[in-house]
Amino acid sequence: MPQSQSAYTAFAALLNTSGHSVSPAELQGLLLGRCCAGAGFTNEGWLEEAEDLFENEIPSNLQAALLGLQDMVKAELLADSSVSLTLLLPNDDESLQARTIAIGEWAQGFLSGFGGSIGNTEISKDVREILEDLISIAQIAIEDTEDEEGEVAYMEINEYLRVAPLFLFTECANYVAPKTDEDTPAVH
Repeated sequence: MPQSQSAYTAFAALLNTSGHSVSPAELQGLLLGRCCAGAGFTNEGWLEEAEDLFENEIPSNLQAALLGLQDMVKAELLADSSVSLTLLLPNDDESLQARTIAIGEWAQGFLSGFGGSIGNTEISKDVREILEDLISIAQIAIEDTEDEEGEVAYMEINEYLRVAPLFLFTECANYVAPKTDEDTPAVH
């Protein structure tokens, strides 16, 4: 085993030791989907959504990791210079099958988060087309063979997923100003 674990592997281990079978890819997809649809960045909203996914209370060590993931997503979505996102997916040394499954899980999570947060907001044709692409990616077929053609297709989908959420965030999240915990007045 390599000395340094990937963020995906470390997060998967944390989820497993906490007794949760949710993949890190699905979790990040869910978070990005809800943020891109305008849900904002409140800690409470994100943790409530995660609790629904986990179907029970989240242990404190996992809460810290979830809030760290949200901080990472927030920084990337709000950065003026961001041209692509960092996806929480298995490293390239994992099998193509494992990486393809994770991409499908990421897209499923994204669609769930986006759909649960967009409400009745009118979406543009461009947004609808990206969502249709994500539906196709969520239903991705897993090939038994690993070949160069499969690797190229995986890399193209991976790159698409790194930029599509930035467009969706720009298009949709601006309908409602993104909320942060700093926007909430303190109660004394």
